[in-house]
Amino acid sequence: MQRVFSHSSLSSWERCPKQYEFRYVLRLPAETESVEAFVGKRVHEVLERLYQFASRGLIPSLARVLHRFRANFNAAFDPARVRIVRAGEEFVDHVRAGEQCLANAYRRLYPFDDETLGLEHPVQFALDGDGVYAMRGIIDRVVRARDGALEIHDYKTGRRMPSQAELDRDRQLALYEIGARAAFGEKGEVRLVWHFLRHGQVRVSSRTPAQLEEVVASARAAIDRIRGARAFEPRPTPLCAWCEYRPLCPAFGAPRRAGPEELPADLDPPEDELVQLSLW
Repeated sequence: MQRVFSHSSLSSWERCPKQYEFRYVLRLPAETESVEAFVGKRVHEVLERLYQFASRGLIPSLARVLHRFRANFNAAFDPARVRIVRAGEEFVDHVRAGEQCLANAYRRLYPFDDETLGLEHPVQFALDGDGVYAMRGIIDRVVRARDGALEIHDYKTGRRMPSQAELDRDRQLALYEIGARAAFGEKGEVRLVWHFLRHGQVRVSSRTPAQLEEVVASARAAIDRIRGARAFEPRPTPLCAWCEYRPLCPAFGAPRRAGPEELPADLDPPEDELVQLSLW
């Protein structure tokens, strides 16, 4: 059983206990990954590299940024491993989507001159005083805003853009706020900032101390349920199409590699599946 949890592991349990077992209890290697996850990783790699160069006063052109993305894509791409989930799509469609994400980010964020405190910044913290409820995560970017506030930036590459009400209830960045406050000794304002790269949109939210306490209580309750579990039953949904363990899942019978499927047009993999789950 896990000793240190993350938003991704809690979400995996909530979506499907069997997926959680494969991923976090048995720690089985994934034989495949969805093209959405693959492209999401490449976009994050390039954004991290872009900010590293910008911190040294070296801002590459957008053409160079897109060239780097294509180079990283080609270097890492394995057609036997990366799979298209949705019928009717081709790999070139996802390459273009990744390029669109980076072009939108470049135009909105240029000249990349805000104060970056951390890139792909790991945080480890506890939801209690004794360290029984240990958590960890990776923050895409931590920023000191010009007005002095600490900002937690998260870059989303999926097609879906949640409503403001959904973002105001988001657990992932609220947990990151708890970790960032501990890591940076922050006592003042913290803003949660999402960049929806395909849409070229930015959304902002914040949490009150009472709301953070609710997040802590909810996460601790989820950890208690996981620790108390004696069976990990599959919970089939259309999202199973993106699960890397589907060929092993008893809910789908004999082992097989899932091919592209006809799926609802408004259905996308959970955004944390695209990058964060691969890290933990």
